[in-house]
Amino acid sequence: MRRLLLATPALLAACATTTPQSLTCESSGAQQFVGQPGTSETGAAILRATNSSVLRWAPPGVMLTMDFSPSRVTVRLGSDGKVTAINCG
Repeated sequence: MRRLLLATPALLAACATTTPQSLTCESSGAQQFVGQPGTSETGAAILRATNSSVLRWAPPGVMLTMDFSPSRVTVRLGSDGKVTAINCG
């Protein structure tokens, strides 16, 4: 029993994992993309400009979840397929 108690911290430490730092969205540099077509190239450029790891397209009329994700950028599109707004979260 005593050996088990002495081994418990080591066993718990072996189970611990470190998670990589996630990226945090910064929308200040993304407004330059408003008015551009909503293409994969534009999306990739928005990801780089905002330092985000997740891109969410929001076409007109689509309902979105209200959950907050600091690593996500949401790109709203108009009926013409062009970017109308860019928001983090």
